[in-house]
Amino acid sequence: MSDRRYRVLFVASHPVPYASPVYRAMAKHPRLDIQVAYCSMQGSEEGFDPEFGRAVKWDVPLLEGYPWTNLPNRSLRPGLGRFFGLFNPGLARLISTGRFDAVLLLTGYVYASFWIALQAAKRRRIPVFFGTDATTNEPMAGPRWKRRVKPLVLPRIYGLATVAIAASQATREYLITLGVPTERIAVLPLVADNEWWLARSAEVDRAAVREGWGVPENGAAVLFCAKLQPWKRPLDIVRAFALARVPDSRLIFAGDGPLRPSLQEEVARLGLTDRVNFLGFVNQSELPEIYTAADLLVLPSQYDACPAVICEAMLCGTPAAISDQIRGRFDIVRHEETGFIFPCGNVGALAEVLRSAFSDRARLERMRQAARKIMATCSPAQNVAGVIAALDRLSGELRNEVR
Repeated sequence: MSDRRYRVLFVASHPVPYASPVYRAMAKHPRLDIQVAYCSMQGSEEGFDPEFGRAVKWDVPLLEGYPWTNLPNRSLRPGLGRFFGLFNPGLARLISTGRFDAVLLLTGYVYASFWIALQAAKRRRIPVFFGTDATTNEPMAGPRWKRRVKPLVLPRIYGLATVAIAASQATREYLITLGVPTERIAVLPLVADNEWWLARSAEVDRAAVREGWGVPENGAAVLFCAKLQPWKRPLDIVRAFALARVPDSRLIFAGDGPLRPSLQEEVARLGLTDRVNFLGFVNQSELPEIYTAADLLVLPSQYDACPAVICEAMLCGTPAAISDQIRGRFDIVRHEETGFIFPCGNVGALAEVLRSAFSDRARLERMRQAARKIMATCSPAQNVAGVIAALDRLSGELRNEVR
């Protein structure tokens, strides 16, 4: 059992920075023979991202160090965000002929290609892994009827998975509420490339970056790093920052999106123009210096299941203050130990977090160290180990059935 090598297909919507390091780690593992099938090349190729409101092409290697293929997308209107935006019929042949021990579907059930791949795997009786990073039935955006429909539909969808993937312990608990048996759930944490972030952070001239932002030597740099979208609630941090009145502090926005004009108007209305920096879209290679130079990352989101930016910031020694709706990161953000947790939408509570964070610099430094330390429990190694453990369990069950 412990020596068996598994051939595994990963079906992904498109290349993303946080997934490629995991694929590379899996490609190096002696017990895994993987292939990644991309349904779109958005991200590795420049394309318009409606959430950023601009064209985006990631500037770190996304396709190196593991075997991959790009299957033709036959959609009449190709693109992410639409059910028929990903329509890759070639998945059926790849799965039917690839002699895979398992297929992991990472596109999400909201795309036609997911269902093509699922049907092909079921037809060949290949174990199928898929899941979610969600922790609640609350929708990110759109009509509220989704909240009523999800409890009726999702148990049927996740019941089709041989193994349901949970991105965190909170997701695991959510899947259990949907009726997924605990023995059919594998926790595969959504992670960052720990080695890369630690190495890049060590190279940063923190003082120089802070000086460029206009942060005084002993000042405070509060960072919001995300798309400027309504469900991220960036206006909350502007208002809390104004209310907190932390001496010698600056608020840094790294990211872009449709709310930028509203944010700039609110900053001006509150008289904060000289204390807020808008950096715009920041590509991946530039983020280590942003995180390392900041003192505290703040995410007030009302929906943000398992954001990778929290892992990235903590690897750079930056504690995170998150809303209580970001349950998928409770595994690593521990209140007043590696960060802070505050009630979503409560601007006064967030302002108090800011005051508390900067009232004791020695404690904040301890939190920086603790944030880095806890990230040893959330790395590509844990994700790889989780996949292998789930495959071993399935293999053992099959052998027992044969007996």
